[in-house]
Amino acid sequence: MEKIKKIFGGINLTWLKLIIFAIVAGVYTGVIALIPQALDTSFIDITTSFEVWILFGILIIMNSKSAKDSALKCFVFFLISQPLVYLVQDVITHDHLLITYYRHWVLWTVATLPMGFFGYFMKKDKWWGLVILTPILLFLGEHYATYLGKTIFSFPRHLLTTLFCFTTLILYPWVIFHDKKIQMAGIIISVLIILAMTALSLINLPVYSTDLISSGEKYDFDDTYKVYLTDNKYGTLRIRYEDALECYMVHAELKKAGKTSFILESPTGEKQEFEITIRRDSYDIQTK
Repeated sequence: MEKIKKIFGGINLTWLKLIIFAIVAGVYTGVIALIPQALDTSFIDITTSFEVWILFGILIIMNSKSAKDSALKCFVFFLISQPLVYLVQDVITHDHLLITYYRHWVLWTVATLPMGFFGYFMKKDKWWGLVILTPILLFLGEHYATYLGKTIFSFPRHLLTTLFCFTTLILYPWVIFHDKKIQMAGIIISVLIILAMTALSLINLPVYSTDLISSGEKYDFDDTYKVYLTDNKYGTLRIRYEDALECYMVHAELKKAGKTSFILESPTGEKQEFEITIRRDSYDIQTK
């Protein structure tokens, strides 16, 4: 346990170490984004959300020597690592991701200056340090709820990220503060966030709402047809009319990832069967 605490404040974080850290983090993230087997797993989550980057930021803050040092090191770390994520991908794909996507992260990079500066004062072991940490815990709690929902929908996918968010919510108050009262108050806040987000995730179970097929040149059906999944544990289907497209759609409310089939049945009893592979935010359909 003491070795863990030493990581959060006992490292001599020189500028050389920081730059190497930033390069490794950026290159790793860019490479993992290119691996097809990592898609829809915990390993790809570092490319799209903040939970691991929050850890990197807190490590830098806790191992900085002053508020100014913390602000500059946070800024430089993200200034190097974030463009590298896209540059690595551009070298392989030539998709110009740096130009297309990095502009969305520029403001976050600039924001690391004040966040690094004020975050440093958590090290003072005062009650207002917990006030600084609490918004970070709430933000991390939102990530926990998001990935818990994904895990419920497509277990065990994203389970590692869910556990990572859970663990770091408890970890941060424990390693940042040494005053037992502040430490315990922070852990209680984290536990309450975890309980609230878990309850919300279980009450509002994840549903993937989408349209599977439409009537037209390829398929011919209307609202006199029946449509249903062969295994209703995956969700429900219905036929609806889309005014904007002037066609009928097979609409799905999907509740679970996996592979199943659905049937489109005409009023005369003729059936057309489709095989569907369901993921959290996408699907594949093949006609049987």
